[in-house]
Amino acid sequence: MKDKIKILIVDDSAFMRKSLEIILKDEVDFEIVGKAKNGLEAVELNNKLRPDIITLDIEMPVMDGLTALQKIMVQRPTAVIMVSSLTSEGAEATIKALSLGAVDFIPKGMSFVNVDIKKIKGDLVKKIKQIAVKSRLSVFNANRNEVAHSKIFKEPVNKNFRAVSIGISTGGPLSLKEVIPHISENLKTPVFIVQHMPPKFTFSLAQRLDNASRVKVKEAENDEPVENGVVYIAPGGKHMTLKNNGQLRIKISDFPNNTIFRPSVDVMLSSLVDVYGDKLISTIMTGMGHDGTEGVKKLKRIGGYSIAQDESTSVIYGMPKSIVDNGIADAILPLKEIPEFINKLVG
Repeated sequence: MKDKIKILIVDDSAFMRKSLEIILKDEVDFEIVGKAKNGLEAVELNNKLRPDIITLDIEMPVMDGLTALQKIMVQRPTAVIMVSSLTSEGAEATIKALSLGAVDFIPKGMSFVNVDIKKIKGDLVKKIKQIAVKSRLSVFNANRNEVAHSKIFKEPVNKNFRAVSIGISTGGPLSLKEVIPHISENLKTPVFIVQHMPPKFTFSLAQRLDNASRVKVKEAENDEPVENGVVYIAPGGKHMTLKNNGQLRIKISDFPNNTIFRPSVDVMLSSLVDVYGDKLISTIMTGMGHDGTEGVKKLKRIGGYSIAQDESTSVIYGMPKSIVDNGIADAILPLKEIPEFINKLVG
């Protein structure tokens, strides 16, 4: 019998702790090994109980979640899922937590009303299972020190690429922190990013990346003109596409409204392919599921270039795995080689 996934729940609210327990306790693969009401208890119980996953609140007495997260990553690195509010302040704190090593987050606004518990349970359970597997293999904590090698199946010919796209999900903020700040200030194309996130969170992500980068990074706005050398992040909860009415501009919309994710990598890629054709570079990075696969297929049919992040440096090897398994990756790269490769192609 395989070992159960050990979970430590941390929240100062007894109601929140109970709500998470309700979500998780019925899974036969899960074991709630402990519950803590503040960050200090979380650090102590992490060392004592050695869980596989921690759900960690941000605002707590005695020791807040961000301070606890930093101590956890030093004393006994563990996969952490943050529990955050959907306010602007909560979004900023969550993005900081993700940059400090947390792998994902649960928006409180979606998570703890009885009707919403059912909506997120399946997704949360799936995330915990995939993250725990990665953590147990010790790859999650060793990524940045691991020796990984690129696999180039097709060298890009000189196509004078005109745009770069990045599709990313779980593990995205920490991974983007390793990519975007290393993009050259001589970038000669725009970069378009879809990161699966709710509203407000992408604005905070863009600000944090902009402060750390040599290129301009911003949350995309409806009807703004597209400029070379700028990184545009799709707003959480909205699709990002392009329109050309004599001048190339960004379109932010709720439509199509039948996609699993909004923003969607597939929706963005389809629009970018229509505009840039084979002069587009697609990069699919860490994340669950297969969003982006159909868009990359469309790109490959006309001869565009496709990059997938490798398994060893992906927090969740879902989205890039789909690209590789479908045989539409021209290059498979470890995280730290992605910005260098992009600079080589369009810098």
